[in-house]
Amino acid sequence: MDGVPEPHTGWTFLTNHARVLAAIADNHNARIRDIAAHCRLTERAVQKIIVDLEQDGYLSHTREGRSNTYRIDPTKTLRHPTEALLGLTVASLLSVLAQDEAQRTDQPSQQHVTVNRS
Repeated sequence: MDGVPEPHTGWTFLTNHARVLAAIADNHNARIRDIAAHCRLTERAVQKIIVDLEQDGYLSHTREGRSNTYRIDPTKTLRHPTEALLGLTVASLLSVLAQDEAQRTDQPSQQHVTVNRS
């Protein structure tokens, strides 16, 4: 796959579950093989993540011939107690990730962020 980054070592801000969910949000008909390549995971890892997401109601799928069409429940609250307490939903997570993707493709220059420390 062209343009796919090299595998990353060390810690990251997003979990593999978030990456898989974002990949599915980008293409509801994506094959596990394509999701795995995009997320730099094994197909087996992606299958397990999809099972996790389905078991907890974040994701469902319907079989159409030899492929799946996925449906994400955007109203589900995120699992971490802090995010759940704030009422953050899957939709809020995906909107941030989608904005990041849009900024990356529309504006290749660096983005500057100001943080207020009160």
